[in-house]
Amino acid sequence: MAKGITKKEPDPRVVYADIIGMPHWQSPKHPHMSLWNRAAQFASYKALTGYEDMIAEEARFTDREIGLEEHALEVLNRKLQRIAELAAAGQSPALTFTVFVPDASKDGGSYTEVTDRVKRIDEVAGEVVLMSKRERSGVRESIPLARIVDVRGEAVDGIAAE
Repeated sequence: MAKGITKKEPDPRVVYADIIGMPHWQSPKHPHMSLWNRAAQFASYKALTGYEDMIAEEARFTDREIGLEEHALEVLNRKLQRIAELAAAGQSPALTFTVFVPDASKDGGSYTEVTDRVKRIDEVAGEVVLMSKRERSGVRESIPLARIVDVRGEAVDGIAAE
């Protein structure tokens, strides 16, 4: 019948015939551990550390940045020009900007709203400088002009395309 790996080895059923029929040994001090508890001993071992994080990151959705149509871009430019005039006159209007914030780890990003007072528009750097210095919704103390999609507030709500 079944011999060992090579033909020279004896049949293991013959060698161990005296113990094959014996019952499994049980410790008199420790109760028999259930299969559930035995499996739990190895549950903390994760062969693929970080795999769940990688899957969650891959499943996370990002928005694509959409370009503005010519009409919407014209309205936005007029609003930004009005903001620049107010800031040059020493006023700091409170406005809500809809901004595209690029994602740090994958293509795309998200649209977020930032409400703050405007200090000035820096045309050289191409950004709107805000009054507060704290970070809000991925936007620090300034917003790049190229990332602004819309502006709302008392100072600019009446501006529309002609």
